[in-house]
Amino acid sequence: MGFVIEFVCPQCAQRFSAEAVQTYCQRCQSPILARYDLEQMARSVTPPVIRQRKRGLWRWEEFLPVKDRQWQISLGEGDTPLLPLPSLGKKLGLRHLYLKDEAQNPTACFKARGLAVTLSRHLELGLRHFRLATAGNAGGALAAYAARASAQLRQAGQVCIAHIYMPRSAPLANRIEVQWSGADLHLVDGLISDAAQQAAQDAQPYEGTPQSWFDLSTFKEPYRVEGKKTMGLELAEQFDYQLPDVILYPTGGGTGLIGMWKAFDELEQMGWIDTKRPRMISVQASGCAPIVQAFEAGAERAQAWQNAFTLATGLCVPKPFADRLILNVIRQSNGAALAVEDQEIQLAQQELAQLEGIFAAPEGAATLAALKKMVENRQISSEEKVVLFNTASGVKYIW
Repeated sequence: MGFVIEFVCPQCAQRFSAEAVQTYCQRCQSPILARYDLEQMARSVTPPVIRQRKRGLWRWEEFLPVKDRQWQISLGEGDTPLLPLPSLGKKLGLRHLYLKDEAQNPTACFKARGLAVTLSRHLELGLRHFRLATAGNAGGALAAYAARASAQLRQAGQVCIAHIYMPRSAPLANRIEVQWSGADLHLVDGLISDAAQQAAQDAQPYEGTPQSWFDLSTFKEPYRVEGKKTMGLELAEQFDYQLPDVILYPTGGGTGLIGMWKAFDELEQMGWIDTKRPRMISVQASGCAPIVQAFEAGAERAQAWQNAFTLATGLCVPKPFADRLILNVIRQSNGAALAVEDQEIQLAQQELAQLEGIFAAPEGAATLAALKKMVENRQISSEEKVVLFNTASGVKYIW
């Protein structure tokens, strides 16, 4: 293992060492992305080898940044099912409709992927204290993986400490997850942006010490996106390395959207897939739709959304840090950005549950609500392969 060469800023092409702790490009205020030695990887591993390994995210270890397997912290994340949706497909006139069900990850959400990888790599780099601003689900995932890591570290007399900041309005399940996992929970009035400000203030007294609280918030470090890209790797494998035509993805911080696009690029360079790409559809809530607004305006950056509110708490991100990358993926793929009302989300939740037996999170149900609009507007043909992403279980949103 150890195929990461460096990190690169996609805005200015500045390079950063892969052997040191990194954050983001300060010059551009942009995320940085890992670059791998893909030629060497292609000589080292093949699709049949990957397929024969024990199921889970870490069977893609060559595509991931952790060098020593002893640091692969795991709770069994990855390899979530790709479920056909025959009833909804018939209702909408779509012959090839699927749902990638991320609710079957640990902590019942897709956040497990990114937090497993970033925590593993940062532990390998020697860090032990972390902070995270979250709308909810990422906090629960970090708390769980920090507890799992501590179980391993205690043999050396160490622990992994997570300081988690979330809006006071975050779902109860998320708050309980954090508390019962033993993490340091801080509830903040306002939105995720307010939680991030409070976390940064509280971390200041520890900066420059061994107890520094390293920021694991979305795209403030380069490894969560590496974990999320495994969704794209799995999707390619599940379609026998022939990618679908359309992917609808609920977009808050955008890590999964960008991660999958990165996965597709890497697979193509290794010769595992051809040049065909899905149209990437970014789905947001009407009460917080900065990416939709920027896309429709033809802008390069998103403006901070004022008075953001939606029942889909994971979509309530007023100003995504990776807005330029999200918009680039949408445009490069000839995709689109759509906003749906909370009422439409709730109706879609009921349809998924009643017609397919899937109790999706509001964020996941938002993709079905958006799909219905696209079908109505004839933006999708009946023969196209369409994939919805459900990012968490609806159970986590019961108050």
